[in-house]
Amino acid sequence: MEAFSYKGISAGKYIEGEIEALNQEEASHKLKEQKIIITNLIRTKKKKGEKKAKKGGGFSFGKKKVKVEDILIFSKQFATMVKAGLPILEVLGMLRDQLESPAIKEVIEDIRKSLEGGVTLSKCFEKYPQYFDNVYVNLIKAGEASGKLDVFLLKIVESLEKKEKIKKKIKGALMYPGIMFTVAITVSAFMLVKVVPVFAKMYEGMGIALPAATATIMAMSDFLRGTGGMMLLFGSIGFIFTFRYLVAKNAAFRYKWHKQVLKLPVFGDMILKSLLARISLILGNLSAAGVNLLESLEIAKSVSNNVVVTEALENVKKGVFSGDTLTKLFLKEPLFPATFSQLISVGEQTGQLDEMFNSVASYYEEEFDTSVNNMSSLIEPIMIVFMGLMIGGLMIAMYSPIFNVGALIG
Repeated sequence: MEAFSYKGISAGKYIEGEIEALNQEEASHKLKEQKIIITNLIRTKKKKGEKKAKKGGGFSFGKKKVKVEDILIFSKQFATMVKAGLPILEVLGMLRDQLESPAIKEVIEDIRKSLEGGVTLSKCFEKYPQYFDNVYVNLIKAGEASGKLDVFLLKIVESLEKKEKIKKKIKGALMYPGIMFTVAITVSAFMLVKVVPVFAKMYEGMGIALPAATATIMAMSDFLRGTGGMMLLFGSIGFIFTFRYLVAKNAAFRYKWHKQVLKLPVFGDMILKSLLARISLILGNLSAAGVNLLESLEIAKSVSNNVVVTEALENVKKGVFSGDTLTKLFLKEPLFPATFSQLISVGEQTGQLDEMFNSVASYYEEEFDTSVNNMSSLIEPIMIVFMGLMIGGLMIAMYSPIFNVGALIG
């Protein structure tokens, strides 16, 4: 027997819990017999004494994982070929032979064999949750149900491209300051360990009183070259591991940290806008696919790793069941800006919620792009000044006793 975690609606109340069954189909049947409307049902663990089943078509440990780029290329070509009217089995066979990555080839071949054996396309993709998320699978389900698989495959490609675009922009925006900061710290550490001791020996022989700045730099050099340097290194490594452990295991600490991330100057606003754009796009696509609102909100929660955003969406989902409008529910959550709620209100009033969600996604994508551009233009001069102060200040502090001696001789 296996254990399944479920969320659903029963007797007018939002409920969640666990149920034991042989497989997901039996778990679903048992819940329906209990008159529970299922909104989410996932396998949680195996009962003791049973062997753990291999996930993802029997992949063994040590094999290369499928990259995000491979999934995107596959999805693009799959959508294009299906739109051209080619049979799906033939398309999968062609893609298996054309794509270069051995890992994605194995995934495609397993999907093709499952499909050939009579399994639905969405169920074939559902076997690989580590590569094809809830959004991907649900849009394929909608395509199968509506007979417009090509349309929904193109929506999947659009969603993946926008997700990767946001990731690349964030990485690009952080790369320059990251490199500059690393260079500044590395050069400063090298000077403190290798260059400053040379000056220290020279000043000892001169027998002159050192300025406070020079004395401080020399003390820092002695600290780094002695046991203090090792203590600082191991202390930093220990802090990083402890911090990561607390974020992963302690729910209260994780919530506080994720909340703080969204309050960071410049970066917090940028991260929030990227999440709002992604959530809106997913809700728009799922709404257009005919997925009910409760399930759409549940799927949208998987878009973010930030527990503050996930909790806000969970509160909205519970409120939807109670009969409140989306506008009112989003307004209740401080996380969502007033603009977001106002645009959703227009969609509810006109009955075109899916189109309005897509408009909201476009709006926040533009806002995100503007934030990234503003940050890039702001951070460049800041980093130049930072490097100048660190390295320039270090050099001035070390040479100032020589200047003082020169002034006295003069």
